[in-house]
Amino acid sequence: MNTLRQYLSLTATLLISCLLALLPCSCIGEKEFDNTPTGNFEALWKIIDEQYCFLEYKGIDWDAIHRKYAPLITDDMTSAGLFEVLGNMLAELKDGHVNLYSTSNMARYWDWYLDYPRNFSESLVEQYLGRDYRIAGGAKYRILEDNIGYVYYGDFSSGIGNGNMNEILSYLSICNGLIIDVRNNGGGALTYATLMAEHFTNERVLTGYIQHKTGPGHSDFSAPEPIYVEPSNGIRWQKPVMLLTNRHSYSATNDFVNAMSCFPLVTLVGDKTGGGSGLPFSSELPNGWGVRFSASPHLNAQQEQIEFGIDPDVKVDMQAEDEAQGVDTIIETARRLLKNE
Repeated sequence: MNTLRQYLSLTATLLISCLLALLPCSCIGEKEFDNTPTGNFEALWKIIDEQYCFLEYKGIDWDAIHRKYAPLITDDMTSAGLFEVLGNMLAELKDGHVNLYSTSNMARYWDWYLDYPRNFSESLVEQYLGRDYRIAGGAKYRILEDNIGYVYYGDFSSGIGNGNMNEILSYLSICNGLIIDVRNNGGGALTYATLMAEHFTNERVLTGYIQHKTGPGHSDFSAPEPIYVEPSNGIRWQKPVMLLTNRHSYSATNDFVNAMSCFPLVTLVGDKTGGGSGLPFSSELPNGWGVRFSASPHLNAQQEQIEFGIDPDVKVDMQAEDEAQGVDTIIETARRLLKNE
């Protein structure tokens, strides 16, 4: 029953976030934009100007961006040309949560992880899992040879429930420690990230804050609202945990890593996460193209921005010589740390 209340509470929070993110839309309605290249450009620029939540934090001069891209817009340009210009303008935000959608393409910004070491090998993870690994919800897990539990969760869009977590932790309860690997997990549902984190704390823990846009100004935000993780009513892990991360740990995974970092038995190992702390929201241009953008920033427990990622406690990069020998440097570092514990 308590879990149901937690879900309803989180769902209500997300609904409130979306409704509050809608508030600035009334400002957009004050001016109608024509379905022309110029009209669509101005509509997109204004949506970001009034609703995107990181312009001030990132130090982006959005007026200068307008001056840079407006001369590239002509009313006789093709849809493909317009899409390219608008996509390039959005890339100035350097945000993986920002996309422009047409029926033929999706503009995206992926340099937040493409410009960094990958620090992940799917084939090596498959070697560590072997052929007889178990699957519960979106998680794959097994006991490694040194009696250390290993869980790989590659997508928070793949569901996981309390029953799954109870079975996983029960099966791994004989282990001396646990490795949770969320490398290359690009995010998904915050509900799954929160549910999973609940199994690693024995008390209610403040893990961060959320803010909402309250007006069109770049600094128009509500006061930070606290976010807590409640302990699960099911099995709760009581031994050391090594949480493996890389730059492709993003969005809901970033939120999961932030929550887990607040627990005393958890150590972050690997590379800095990719970030993506803004709750995304969607809008539409006059020509029907969709636009997604960060609307509500999440902060950590110290009220610091985590949009650009979370640093590991133990920084480790994959080594080419290890990989050539079928060894995952980051997993092996986590195993050594658990043995020392």
